[in-house]
Amino acid sequence: MTAIRIATRSSPLAMWQSNDVAVRLHRIAGIEVELVQIDTFGDRTQALGVPLHEIGGQGVFAKEVQAAVLDGRADVAVHSAKDLPGEPMPGLTIAAATRRDDPRDGLVGTPLNDLPNGAVVATGSIRRRAQLLAVRPDLQFVEVRGNMAKRVAKADEPGVAAVVVGCAGLDRLGLGHHIVDRLDPNVMLPQVGQATIAVECRVGDMRTYDLLRRVNDDVTEHDLLAEREFLRRLGAGCSLPVGAFVHRPSDALMLEAMIAAVDGSVVLRTSRPASTVGAGIACADALLGAGGSALLEAATGTGP
Repeated sequence: MTAIRIATRSSPLAMWQSNDVAVRLHRIAGIEVELVQIDTFGDRTQALGVPLHEIGGQGVFAKEVQAAVLDGRADVAVHSAKDLPGEPMPGLTIAAATRRDDPRDGLVGTPLNDLPNGAVVATGSIRRRAQLLAVRPDLQFVEVRGNMAKRVAKADEPGVAAVVVGCAGLDRLGLGHHIVDRLDPNVMLPQVGQATIAVECRVGDMRTYDLLRRVNDDVTEHDLLAEREFLRRLGAGCSLPVGAFVHRPSDALMLEAMIAAVDGSVVLRTSRPASTVGAGIACADALLGAGGSALLEAATGTGP
């Protein structure tokens, strides 16, 4: 079989993730892999300091990578699953999800319980801000965008007490020792697909699809599909703080879901057995009925 071409962002974390998939493909099937680096709109706007949710939120790091597969420049697209919009890209399918790493959000700098009153926390995520404000309404926030090394360095800037990061990203880059507080999902519910690598190929490209299935982790795939079902039903993208996470308390399998007001004044959470078909839809409908529709209308001017 000819070499597989993987479309990827060029950030250190994206390259780590794409190389991880490449190593798995080579180890399992002896396939040679070529990485096709794509400059995305999300990457190009990082230096401008524009908040992510103001430039399109989910999709700004994925659409141009996906386009490279659709137009034939690459065979496969590798993403952080949390960057994918709820609606699938027409013509592409998620063929594999590799085993999930630590899905939690973490703090670099000062632990949550040690943050002084009025402390400044750096994060560009409205999901992270809303959930922190729900437990610490005194906190102040500043934007931070850029690669993981830049985010870690932000914690050393004068006046910044902590930076919120995805634990998996720092762990993958060998920077996990900078994390001083890995936040329990009861405090900070992760983003849909957080810490999961998603691999897409063209619909109908069965040769590539069958190959990618060999690097798929069935447990992670199940969890990702349940979480994405929630996001797709909600239709919120990054216009409103949302999160969903499949976890396994005791012997149960539960999908926890959340929708919140941007200022953290309202945080709605619910859960359903994740082994049940339609758990994501059930969670979304429950939250919409409990006040989520009003939050969506206030944020976007429209309902779901």
